[in-house]
Amino acid sequence: MTVQPCSPSRPIQVAARGRELVVDIHAHLHVAAAVAVVGRENAGPPPAVADFSSPASDAVNARQFAAIADVLASAEARLPDMDRLGVDVQALSPSPGQFYYHLDAELARSAARVINDGIAAEVAKAPDRFVGMGTVPLQNAGMAVAELRRCVRDLDLRGVEINANVDGRDLDDPTLRPFWAAAEELGTLVFIHPLGFTEGRRLRDHYFNNLIGNPLEATLAIGHLIFGGVLDRHPGLRICVAHGGGYLPGYWGRMDHGWRAREDCRAGCEHPPSSYLRRLWLDTLVFDRDQLDSLVRTHGADRLCLGSDYPFDMAEPDPVGFHQGLDENDRAKILGLNAAALLGLHVAGGRA
Repeated sequence: MTVQPCSPSRPIQVAARGRELVVDIHAHLHVAAAVAVVGRENAGPPPAVADFSSPASDAVNARQFAAIADVLASAEARLPDMDRLGVDVQALSPSPGQFYYHLDAELARSAARVINDGIAAEVAKAPDRFVGMGTVPLQNAGMAVAELRRCVRDLDLRGVEINANVDGRDLDDPTLRPFWAAAEELGTLVFIHPLGFTEGRRLRDHYFNNLIGNPLEATLAIGHLIFGGVLDRHPGLRICVAHGGGYLPGYWGRMDHGWRAREDCRAGCEHPPSSYLRRLWLDTLVFDRDQLDSLVRTHGADRLCLGSDYPFDMAEPDPVGFHQGLDENDRAKILGLNAAALLGLHVAGGRA
């Protein structure tokens, strides 16, 4: 399966420091300047997520954010970690708490512009080590499309990160159709990263709103993209889903059976659901080698990308070593070649 290069005409020159190019498609950057735009009271996760936590988890999160503050906010500060981990390039996407879909659209647009400018500025400090993915105010599709075009055309960002829902609206909501059309037209990568689960009343304890909620949100997002017809209407979309795509890659047979057995499951998609699932890219942040091997076997190495979730505590601690033992060609694709094609990277003398 051949992936056509990312649509921007200028390839980004990068270098492989080891035997293989290593691109981390799942790494976050917090843009502190946006907090001044939205106000400190709005700077954290939205109420739909923040309400489903516990004092114990809040205390751990507070210590975590204090410990990672420098590397979360600075591209240059993380270069030693990248060298230690063997990562050549990070794709910087906004810290998920900075989606801001629950705010007034104009305020969210202003914050998105600051975030995107901030990411572009950090990328410019080491353009051979970083590429950028921005954010858009999806609560207003027109504003989102305009900011998407600015990200691609003015800032040379190679994708946008979006939540798995838009303040409770699912990704097949008709109001989002202009965004999906523009993303397909521009050929830009859409990286879906959940921020907890919006109905997490039973997920407050044990950090379940992340441990279970994030993969569950990813599962729902993919389900709505498939059953809601988004992937039928826009077959050219480039979508990568964090956290291994949630639960569907390991249980897609139930979707296909329902599609065959029930007309209400067939109403929105023309083909068996698993056929759409394999048109998406997934990151490999699954932590368990048996699960990684299963993804390679069932989803295919051509549609998998290394993702670490740097710099959070839920990150894979050894993202390159985690892929040791894979077939050499599969490993090279997953470690960097697939992401290079999606993001428009070129390695001098290499295969990307």
